[in-house]
Amino acid sequence: MSTPPPILILVNPQDIVNIASAVRIARNFGLERMRLVDPGAFDPYRIEGIAHNTAEFVERIEILSTLEEAIGDCVFTAVLTARQRTAKRRTLRPREAAELLREQAANGPVAIVAGREDRGLTNAELDLGHALVTIPTDPGHSSLNLAQAVAIMAYESWTARGGATLPLKPPRKAAAPATAAQLEELFADWQRALWAVDFFKTRRSDSVMRSLREILHRAGLDGREASLVRAMGIEVVRYLARAGALAARERDEGTSGVARAEEQ
Repeated sequence: MSTPPPILILVNPQDIVNIASAVRIARNFGLERMRLVDPGAFDPYRIEGIAHNTAEFVERIEILSTLEEAIGDCVFTAVLTARQRTAKRRTLRPREAAELLREQAANGPVAIVAGREDRGLTNAELDLGHALVTIPTDPGHSSLNLAQAVAIMAYESWTARGGATLPLKPPRKAAAPATAAQLEELFADWQRALWAVDFFKTRRSDSVMRSLREILHRAGLDGREASLVRAMGIEVVRYLARAGALAARERDEGTSGVARAEEQ
């Protein structure tokens, strides 16, 4: 990460499940510190039972009496709120706020502050923040759960600090692109399979195969994928051959049975 992560501060949270959810989110997105202001419920054992493998993080949670204490050492605080204010205040979207948190973290501790589940933060508490953060939602259904709002802000912070640049997990085994020879074998086997199922009975085989080539060329198959797709075509022909042989044997056995019955 390019800078230290923000501290997550929850003001007077009432629901132990929301606290546990915020703990899990904090660990998901690289937040290392959490402070609770006058929590309505706090039970480390229950929190760890909901947010598994977070015991070490939960042990470090700080409990404070007021928001002033919780942000006392912070040089910048981004305060989450859904409330529209008439007073002129600096209001940001989560992505903008995450960038500011990253920049200000070079100067000292920064924090994300979220309020109560039922009524958020008071005006006096909002006044303590450097910037308000409002998450855009559908006006017809604007309410977000506390943990959901924290997750959005934590994700944006993680991304701003470089989380999006982490490489995706590579395939277990890398495979080279399919060669022209592999693809020609694939097309030949699938042409035989399509003839076997009478697909060309009412279609021009050259037009169909040209389209199939274009589709698979666009797909950019690697060698293993080409082998798998080719095997499917081969198995279609083999299955029809087995089914045909079985049907012929059953017909032969039926005919032999009839003949023996007539002889008797």
